[in-house]
This record gives sequence, structure tokens and C-alpha cells, in this order.
Amino acid sequence: MLDSFGRKIEYLRLSVTDRCDLRCQYCLPKKFNHFLEPESWLTFDEIERVIRLFSELGVQRIRLTGGEPLTRKNIVELAQRISTVEGIDDLSLSTNATRLQHLAKPLKAAGVSRINVSLDTLDNANYRRITGGLLDKALSGIDAAYEAGLSPIKINMVLMKGINDHEVDEMVTFCMARNLTLRLIETMPIGEPGFEATAQYVNLQSIENRLAKKFAAVPGHMPGGGPARYLKAGESGAHIGFITPKSQHFCETCNRVRLTADGQLYLCLGQNDKVDLATPLRTGVTDDGLLNILEQAILAKPEKHEFNDKPYQVLRFMSTTGG
Repeated sequence: MLDSFGRKIEYLRLSVTDRCDLRCQYCLPKKFNHFLEPESWLTFDEIERVIRLFSELGVQRIRLTGGEPLTRKNIVELAQRISTVEGIDDLSLSTNATRLQHLAKPLKAAGVSRINVSLDTLDNANYRRITGGLLDKALSGIDAAYEAGLSPIKINMVLMKGINDHEVDEMVTFCMARNLTLRLIETMPIGEPGFEATAQYVNLQSIENRLAKKFAAVPGHMPGGGPARYLKAGESGAHIGFITPKSQHFCETCNRVRLTADGQLYLCLGQNDKVDLATPLRTGVTDDGLLNILEQAILAKPEKHEFNDKPYQVLRFMSTTGG
């Protein structure tokens, strides 16, 4: 399945809820509670149908996202249903890990192979400042994921000047000691929290150069369908990734689209283009009709985001689209 710019689209990021049990300052306002009503969410049957048709068009990778996907009731059942769809050979999950302590093993058994964990700091007070939550719950969840055999476990650290940029080396050491992959991420201007976070924007190019020298790192590679560039650190073999949507965008190799919990297919994280799938799903569309909608949607995928040129155009929160 190729878009109009010749990019092969094989990766669907599936948001199963816009709700989250944390309030990361670049994602959701602390007192925000105007979430979608569960009645508007796609049902498991609707999700499975869409994924089956996406698979027929060549999508092979599915990532469960949110909000926080582990707040969706019966998420393990959904994971199992997706993992058994013919043609889907990679099912992963993005999470804040606060609920992983009890769900890591069931998710692994259901077919989730690997996870990304949002973890921006190792300092208790700073974690509460950034997320409003408790660091110990996230760390316990990471331990549970490791024990369950989920691999690789990638730690996503959104870097913010004056807030957590002084913790990079400590986080690298933490990840190396636990066989975790660290990925540093630039802030993105998505929604009001994202607009505010751009004041703490950190260009990762200089940090990448510094870490390459400090850890005798060379270019590396990690499995997955995402945009990160990786360094492989010296004798340890640990990987450090860099996701740089602003300083060095990767739009020319974009291979993904995003489906929200209420059935809106977003074609670019940094644009407002979307296609409504919920309405045809609930008004009797045939499989052939839905396949045609998906094919036409992919052809309408924008060439690139405009984070630098139009930094205030995406008003929806990051939790709506699933990152």
C-alpha cells in the first residue's frame, strides 16, 4: 500500500482510549477531564474488522496506544484478537507502565511482543511534577515487563530544557544496567500543552554528538517500525535512540497512520487531515467499500508535517491521536 509520495504504509498506531491516569505536562492539562464518552469508542469487533482490512492492504505492524491503553477495559482480550489477525506479525504497546505490574504477563501471552514506556525522569519529585503520578508504580511496571519476557523494552524520554535535560546521562546508565533501550524525543507542538512545552525545546543533535563520544557509540539498528535513529554504545551493546521531528524530520520515510479511539484515521501526527471510519462502520459499509475508503485515505496522506512553519495548527491533544 503506497501513498501518493511512494511511501509504503505498513504500520497502524491504534489508540484504544483518549483517557490516561497521568497528566504529562506536554500532553494533557493537569485538570483536564473532557474525554470522549466510551459509547463513541470503536468496539472490539469494529477494531478487529478495520485491522483485518488494513492487513489485506499490507499493514503488518500494530501498536496499541492511548491515552493510556491499559486503562481500556479488557485490553488483553483485544490484544489477543489483534495478534491472531492473519498478516499481523508485530503487535506492540506504548504505555506509562503504571498498570503493567499486573498486566505484563497476560499481555505477553496475548501476543504483545514489545513495549515502549514513557519515563521522563528517575527523580521522584520531578516525576510527580511532570506526570502527577508516582515513579515507583512505573518502575515496578518496567520490572514486571522484563520478567514477563517483553523485549525489547524501550524507554521514551521527552527532553525538556531546565526540567529533565540534566538527567540524560543518569537515564543512559539506568537503561544500560537493565538492558533497556533509551530513546530521547524532542517536544512537539501538539495541543496547548505541546505549545507550552516548546519553550523547553531541546535540539537533540548536540546531545547525540556528546553521547556518541562519551560512550564510544557507533550507528546501530533496532527492530520496529518507528522513526528513531540509534547509536550502539561501545562494549555494552546498549542502544540509544533519537527521535527528532523538529531538528531533523523523517517525513520522507513515514510508514504509518493513526486511528483514534472514536474511529478517526489521522494521516499525519503533525497535520489535521483525517478520515472518518466510525460512520461507515456503523451504517452498513461493505468490506469492499471500507477497503476503498482506506485506499483513498492513504493516497491523501500529506507529504510532511509543518511543526516548524506552522507550530500552532494542531489543536488536539497528543493523547487524542496516540503519539
